[in-house]
This record gives sequence, C-alpha cells and structure tokens, in this order.
Amino acid sequence: MSHFWQRVLIAVVVIVAAGLLAKLVDWRISRHELPPEAATRYAVLRRTIFATIVLVGILSALLVIPGVRAVAGGVLASSAVIGLVIGFASQRVIGNAVAGVLIAFSQPLRIGDQVEVEGTSGVVEEIGLSYTWIRTHDNDRLVVPNEKIASTTIRNSTIRSPLTLAETTVQVPADADLRKLLESLKEDADEVYLSDLADKATFVVRRWVSGEDHREAAASDLRLAVAARLRAEGVA
Repeated sequence: MSHFWQRVLIAVVVIVAAGLLAKLVDWRISRHELPPEAATRYAVLRRTIFATIVLVGILSALLVIPGVRAVAGGVLASSAVIGLVIGFASQRVIGNAVAGVLIAFSQPLRIGDQVEVEGTSGVVEEIGLSYTWIRTHDNDRLVVPNEKIASTTIRNSTIRSPLTLAETTVQVPADADLRKLLESLKEDADEVYLSDLADKATFVVRRWVSGEDHREAAASDLRLAVAARLRAEGVA
C-alpha cells in the first residue's frame, strides 16, 4: 500500500472513531430520565456535542493528508475558527442552530409543552439544532425553523398551568327557576354563570381538567352531567 493510501486509511479510521465516540457520548446522555426543562436542554446539548465531536474528528483526519494539512491545521490552530463561526452564524443553517441553543436555555417552550405557533396548536415533540417539531391534535407534524421560534410570539399553555377548561353551554326556558338550576349545575362544575337572558336563558358551565389532551373528553362528560341535571330539574 502506498504512503498516500496509508494516510487516507488513517484519516478514515479517525473519522470513524470520532463518529463512534459521538454516538457513545450521545447514548450516555440520553439514558437519564429528566424533567421537561432539563430534557429540553439535554436534547439540544446532545446534538451540539455530537456535531462538535464529528467536526473535530473530520478536521483532525484532514491533518493526516499532506495536501490539506496546512488548511486544516490553520482552521484548528488559528483565529480562522472564530472567523468561520462568525461568518457561518449569519447564515440560515447556523442561525437555526444558535437559535436552538437559545431556546434550550431560555425555554419559551419545552419538550411536552402544549403550544400555539402562528395559529397552529400542538405538543412540542422534539427540539433539534435546526427545527422544532410540534405534533398537532390530528397527529400531523408542524416543523418550524428555530430562528422563527426564537423571533415569533408563542402561546404556551403548559408553562402557565397544566390545567385547562372544559366548557359547554345550555339553554333553558327563561321562566324556569334559574337560581335553583344554577345551584344544581354547580354540583357538577367548577364555574357556572348565566350569560344571556332573552327568549331562553343561557348558562355557561365549566370544569377545570388536567391537560389539553383531556379537554374534549371532559367536555363530553360535562355535557352528559348537565343533561342529567336538567332532566332531574324537569327542564330538559
């Protein structure tokens, strides 16, 4: 084997070793069970460490090949590294990565949070170096560049509180005993109030439930409970 191909083989071994090391580090980090705020930071940190190890491995492998040794050595050992980072950071890809790190530590959203981005609601499924993945209620995926997440308005229902309201409205004859009916409906709800009084009286009935995913089921149960109350009061 010629001297050149020996150097190429060494470079390949270095790159493979860097890849295996990156995989090992990623695997070790991913083994921990963490709360949402820590899990979000770890998810971005894992990808950052993985990319850094692979990049350093590739540049180190280039040092073995004489034709590119001077260039690779200059990138690793001189101020050219800073110039490259600043230059690429202004580009969209690296900008998304920088935004991903900012999101991980400032945490306007976290993995598992119920959020709304530009009118679309869903659960944050993954925060990568470039994109954030949001699972919508119909099981689609909204993929948003991290730069956009970092610069747009986000509604985060989970950070505020894990509770949400299940709500239903019901109309009854205006000549019914509304006060008695109001007190009866309160037995199955957290909030009941009379919202309108015209030809028919309109009640709004609300119940706090844990988690956005359970709201529709809780609203269905609330409607059934209200219907039973109305029948019991003779106004159904």
